[in-house]
Amino acid sequence: MKTALLDDLPLTGKERCLKTYDAMLLTRALDEKMNKLVRQNKGGTFHVSVLGHEMVGVVSALSLEPGKDWGLPYYRDRAFAVGLGCTPKDLLAAFLAREVPHHSGGRMMPEHFSHRGLRIPCQSSVVGSQFLHAVGVAKAVQLAKRDEVVYVSAGDGATSQGDFHEALNFSCIHRLGVLFVIQDNDWAISVPKAEQTAGGSVAKMIQGYSGLSVFDVDGGDFEQLSKALSTAVAKARAQEGPSVIVAKVPRLGPHSSSDDPTKYKAAALIEQEKNCDPLLRFERWLKEMGLATEEELEERRLLAFNQVETAAKEAEALPVPAPATAATRVFKEVSAIPHSEAPSKGEAVVMVDALNHALDEEMARDPLVVVFGQDVAHGKGGVFGVTRHLTAKYGNERCYNTPLAESTIIGTAIGMSMAHGYKPVAEIQFADYLWTGINQLFNELSSIYYRSNGEWNCPVVIRMPCGGYIQGGPYHSQSIEAFLAHCPGLKVVIPSNSADAKRLMKTAIRDPNPVVFLEHKALYRQRVFCAQPEPGADELLPFGKAKVVREGSDVTLVAWGMTVVIGNEVAETLAKEGISVELIDLRTIVPCDIETVLASLKKTGKLLIAHEAPGTGGFGAEIAAQVIEKGFAFLDAPIARVTGKNCMVPYCKDLENAVLPQVHDIEVALRKLVQF
Repeated sequence: MKTALLDDLPLTGKERCLKTYDAMLLTRALDEKMNKLVRQNKGGTFHVSVLGHEMVGVVSALSLEPGKDWGLPYYRDRAFAVGLGCTPKDLLAAFLAREVPHHSGGRMMPEHFSHRGLRIPCQSSVVGSQFLHAVGVAKAVQLAKRDEVVYVSAGDGATSQGDFHEALNFSCIHRLGVLFVIQDNDWAISVPKAEQTAGGSVAKMIQGYSGLSVFDVDGGDFEQLSKALSTAVAKARAQEGPSVIVAKVPRLGPHSSSDDPTKYKAAALIEQEKNCDPLLRFERWLKEMGLATEEELEERRLLAFNQVETAAKEAEALPVPAPATAATRVFKEVSAIPHSEAPSKGEAVVMVDALNHALDEEMARDPLVVVFGQDVAHGKGGVFGVTRHLTAKYGNERCYNTPLAESTIIGTAIGMSMAHGYKPVAEIQFADYLWTGINQLFNELSSIYYRSNGEWNCPVVIRMPCGGYIQGGPYHSQSIEAFLAHCPGLKVVIPSNSADAKRLMKTAIRDPNPVVFLEHKALYRQRVFCAQPEPGADELLPFGKAKVVREGSDVTLVAWGMTVVIGNEVAETLAKEGISVELIDLRTIVPCDIETVLASLKKTGKLLIAHEAPGTGGFGAEIAAQVIEKGFAFLDAPIARVTGKNCMVPYCKDLENAVLPQVHDIEVALRKLVQF
């Protein structure tokens, strides 16, 4: 006996049902085996229970096309990974932190799925961050004009994260083919829904988003779940907008192997949840529908058990990753970049124009370069005009505005960079406002290549105007390069003149790694020193190569950004008195060219480091430390620093001048060093 619904499903009714059952059994058997391995102390020390969540994950996976559609499952969605095609051996090997090509190869905790062949981008431990990645993937799918579906899952607790609502907002604005599946088990570890969700219902809470389809279903009811998924997948495949499926499920196990639910769940509730076990419900339904006998089900149970036992033995036999590889794959290898620093013959341009031309030329060269951010599109072209004319020239699909949400900007850039070769160039309007997106930058973007063990990389450029000297006040004047440099996996660039800015921007766009491109806003239209002849379209600069702006023999001055301009002015003044200053512009903070600094120090024996960020923990301290380690023998005087004061940059011009390094400050420091 078959219902009309079953006959309408992509596979024949019986085949689909039994395939669902087999995947649920595999998931359950994996759960039980992993729990045993934890107790046996055989390598896996952390286990996330999937008990009760098996059906929603499996049915979701079987609603998609493996290798075509995209899946961003959360840590309790092993059933989805199994249903989509991840092998028990790989999952167990990842659980045991063995050397395996997928799921991070021992670099991440278990249940952080990653599989390029199955289009499962690298997942992290940060709750809810995957929502925006999924939206970014879906945006790339839309731009590529594909009929691919993007699946993303999470527990109901994750819907308290702002990224969830930002993802819904962006996906509805752009009518993206995203399928959000919320596996609602009523608990965020030990926090009940009453303390987590206003109104007690995620489905009710999100009804106001225009164009969003919302399905509130029983995650243990095969027919109800299948119908909702079929409808939502069809909508997504037709690129008609997003859907949210809120599937009610029981969490039958603890949150993790370190959790004891009896501390916060009443015994009666635990018993009630056991009666909602979707596996037992499905078995009863299969027998009632005449699709399997108890004997047939028992055969399948035994088969799943044996599959997992065999896979466990194979996984345990795999080697652990070699310790020598622990610090590898922080950055993806870059193809050789031609070093082009010959003076150009073009007209001198200011930095804002050089950057605009670099973006224009790279967008013309590569149709997969996409520019977005706050106010970057149409006539405005960003608050400083760097992206002007790009929308008119390349269309709203390649230069568009985003909501005022830094997490959205960076999170969607991550997802977009993973799909179909797109290269996002995203603008954060001021570096001071990065912090609402710092989770996506530090916890996600910077480490994806490392965490995925080289399986995924993100060629993203994040542009940020930074720095002071134009009376911007505390939220428009900060210099944040030291924060960025402390985060492995980010390249950090800060040019001091238009020629370098253009060449380095083009290099950044072609780099396969994340690049934060800091643009000092006081230099955007500065002509003295900064305006230089414009390089040609094919001229680039490699990262990690400092520039000796002027050669000298008495003292070395290392600077970047605005302090290069100030330092050059001081050096010219001192040269008239016979004091020879060698001025080095780092140009890139990461990678940092310490060798050029050491080579200069061999000549001069004295070093001054100047930057406008506060001195405590500033990047100048890092340079000083490396010089002490590698070039102590070259020093004829203590290393000196001129930095911003240890406070925010104030608005009043007199106060700003008192906080930021001035010409006089650098001149005094250089004279003192020379006289030492």
